[in-house]
Amino acid sequence: TGLILYALSQNMDLFYTPTELVNGKKGKKPEVGQRLRIGGMVTVGSVSRDPNSLKVSFLLHDVGPTVKVEYEGILPDLFREGQGIVAQGVLKDATTIEAFEVLAKHDENYMPTEIAEALQKNHAPLIYTEEQQQGSLQ
Repeated sequence: TGLILYALSQNMDLFYTPTELVNGKKGKKPEVGQRLRIGGMVTVGSVSRDPNSLKVSFLLHDVGPTVKVEYEGILPDLFREGQGIVAQGVLKDATTIEAFEVLAKHDENYMPTEIAEALQKNHAPLIYTEEQQQGSLQ
């Protein structure tokens, strides 16, 4: 039974917000190479695309620090700066995720459930800068 639980725990993708990834969750930070999911808001002005490939990088934020996400592939049609997304991938370094999947939601007011719960738990409102608010209107 212990072996099965260990195997399952190794294959589970733990969910983090950018703040939890940087500061730790329940006193523990994820290890480099660990599979995880991260959810946050795409920081306006942070999307960078390689013109010669499908590589793209962007920053995710919540109420605290930002985390860089690197992805190679076609982003969802509904991916937008200033919108909520969830990325699944591997921790490349302390603040960078190498994603193999990026999910976006269709509603412009959408916030991933895990992010909303984390914000509610921390009692921190999600406050956008004027630049972030204007970026979501484009």
